[in-house]
Amino acid sequence: MLALMFILFLGLLAACNDAESDGDGKGEEGSSESGSGAAMEDYGVGDTFKATEPVTFTSLFSDHPNYPIKDDWLFFDKIKELTNVELELTSVPMSDYTEKRSLLISSGDAPYIIPKTYPGEETPFVSSGAILPISDYVDMMPHYQEKVEKWEIEPFLEGLRQQDGKYYVLPGVHEKVWPDYSLAVRTDILEELGLEEPETWEEVEVMLEEMKKAYPDVIPFSDRFKLDSTLNIAAVTFGTKAGWGLGNMLTYVEESDEFIFAPTTDEYRAMVEYFHGLVEKGLLDPESVTQEDDPAIEKFTSGKSFVINTNGQTLTQYRTTMDETLGADNYEIKKIVVPGGPAGHLMGGSKLENGIMFSANAKDDPNFEAMLQFIDWLMYSDEGLEFAKWGVEGETYTKENGERQLAEDVTFRGMNPEAENHLQIDYGFSGGNFSYGGPTELLHSMFSEEEIEFQNAMHETKELVLPDPPIKYDAMQLEQSSLISTPLKDHVTQNTLKFIVGERSLDEWDAYVKEIEAKNVQGYVELANQVYQENK
Repeated sequence: MLALMFILFLGLLAACNDAESDGDGKGEEGSSESGSGAAMEDYGVGDTFKATEPVTFTSLFSDHPNYPIKDDWLFFDKIKELTNVELELTSVPMSDYTEKRSLLISSGDAPYIIPKTYPGEETPFVSSGAILPISDYVDMMPHYQEKVEKWEIEPFLEGLRQQDGKYYVLPGVHEKVWPDYSLAVRTDILEELGLEEPETWEEVEVMLEEMKKAYPDVIPFSDRFKLDSTLNIAAVTFGTKAGWGLGNMLTYVEESDEFIFAPTTDEYRAMVEYFHGLVEKGLLDPESVTQEDDPAIEKFTSGKSFVINTNGQTLTQYRTTMDETLGADNYEIKKIVVPGGPAGHLMGGSKLENGIMFSANAKDDPNFEAMLQFIDWLMYSDEGLEFAKWGVEGETYTKENGERQLAEDVTFRGMNPEAENHLQIDYGFSGGNFSYGGPTELLHSMFSEEEIEFQNAMHETKELVLPDPPIKYDAMQLEQSSLISTPLKDHVTQNTLKFIVGERSLDEWDAYVKEIEAKNVQGYVELANQVYQENK
């Protein structure tokens, strides 16, 4: 009996110890599940995030060669001071970023925060469960939710959703679509020839013809970006997709509620014929499809060509060079409103920017909620967006009556060109990892009056083409689709450029279509439509 009582006593003691252990474990697990840790209890719209205790979050970092990372950047120091957050960075050269990111995610060693992720780049990691379905957790991000509702972002988020209905990349968001690329034109030549700025692609052709007549030794249009940017903006106005916007090569037809293969359509052929005609007449430099950017820029900035593709930032760079090569008083250039085409005065684009993935392990961190609050403040609050873009008021910029000015000793984007400190290089602001999206007013705050005029003209004169509905492949379907689409896209790209420069006659268009058919384009389109119908 004594022995039995002793055994029972030991059992009860063990049970008590187990109960205490279970209690501790549940406490930790509860903290892990809620991830509240250092989160603010009443964090909401308009609040500045500050962790209740110092925390460190791991993050990947794409290191840009034009403004390489520095440990003493004011950006990091001020974040620590304002938010109690220290970022432990895994810095990767921009040229290796995509490959290194894949290796880290696949091995399970990725930092919690994975920035600089463009929509679509997250798809290969979804099926493995290595990244977080962030849409499940945006209820912890009040500023993000407010922007999504107020700026009508939801239609654009649809394209991010995977087959399970969730999205895995947290995008930067813009208040309005931001059109950036168009043609830079020597407007002093237009004035000399008595020409108006062209409003359609037909008028662009007339403009180039008149330039050629006046300057027979010049090929007036020599393009950069291997023509991809120009084909992208033109394709929208021809009712198709090309260049940078070729994507999956599929175009959605609302009337039939199905996708078709764009590069074999009449609209695509009309676009190809147009640019082939420019080459044939000596108006478009055939080297445009192969030359690197530097030779194209040299031709334009030295007066050997009069038209080139541009965005707002490269326009400033052209002027800086041309002031030296031609003299500031001997030229005028302008980024013209994107010309209209056969399909109308249309404008493609999205309100989404690249954004952030989160490692699936992040949700188990006791400070997970604090991490989301931090990102919510930095990327979506008006205060955080202004901070990431302009820096620290009183140190890198001043603000009076809503107008911001860089400090006299700080330069960026042509502002204060003689200043000794650079906003990106020396301070780390307006970088590509954590500064994107925001209100139109903030976006325009660093634009010249000329660029604001361009933006306003685009929105006033163009009809926005909304993104196609998403095709939500599962992992196996995506692999099947990729196996067909990769050789298809190579063939389309190569032959599009051959047709344009005349290496292949347009009389062979039907043969080209048959070559596409032989590469199982029908199976590719059928799979896309099957997946779309099953998951829409």
